[in-house]
Amino acid sequence: MNYTLRQPLSDATPIDRLLDRLLSGADPLGPAQAHRMGHGDGDHEHGEGDPEADILAQFAEQADDLHERVVHDHGIFVAEFLGATGSGKTRLIERLIERAPDDEEIGVIVGDVAGEDDATRFRELGVSVANVNTGKECHLDPGLVEDALAELDLDALDTLYIENVGNMVCPADFPLGAQARVLVVSATEGDDVVRKHPLLFQACDGAVINKVDIADAVNADLDLMESDVSEIAPEMPTFRTSAEHGDGLDDLAGYLEERGHVHASDHEAYVAGTEHSHSHEVEHTHTHE
Repeated sequence: MNYTLRQPLSDATPIDRLLDRLLSGADPLGPAQAHRMGHGDGDHEHGEGDPEADILAQFAEQADDLHERVVHDHGIFVAEFLGATGSGKTRLIERLIERAPDDEEIGVIVGDVAGEDDATRFRELGVSVANVNTGKECHLDPGLVEDALAELDLDALDTLYIENVGNMVCPADFPLGAQARVLVVSATEGDDVVRKHPLLFQACDGAVINKVDIADAVNADLDLMESDVSEIAPEMPTFRTSAEHGDGLDDLAGYLEERGHVHASDHEAYVAGTEHSHSHEVEHTHTHE
């Protein structure tokens, strides 16, 4: 079957762009995005004869490379916030920034279809900000995040928040290399919002039910929402917050801090185990010779 770019490149989706690069014979991820040998090779299985599955696997590999570079090479904790427009993602991140220690250097990558409204709010808090306008694309992808990183001093940052474009469908297939993907829904979206979007919940690590202070006013059953999360993603922790009033932020911040510590410990153990294995192999080879 022949595949052609379905629309002008300026209007193309990430999959369209990668198909175009594949057809032209170019590296689908670009020269700067080559996946590092020896790290995660074979983790992402490519679909048999399915170009879209192959391309999604390429994006997953690119996200792995971003994770290696930002988290491990630079020691930055990265948390991605997803959710619909108006769920309260921006306000939650603002609250987390406001409660951070004075010596914590924070950066934010803001994904919006257009405009700089959210980016301006973060800049007013004195943090480093890279604004990404996606145009007709309904989510961030690893390539867009890579471009945004060029605007930030990674050597100076301790924490990086990524606010994805307001969407409850498209981001599910496009991980961005974060240690924690947090999906934010609000009481104002209706207490059936969880059941309507199971795939995105299953693609994330934690859930926030926001705007709980006005749940009664919009007739939202918070217990039902949390029960739906447990049914769709049984291992997922869920936090009830009112970002506007700061309620529930202690538990959410504690969860993010724990994610960072656990990941760092796991990585240190992995590196130590790898070094031990390598040393053992060298000693064994020398003795045998």
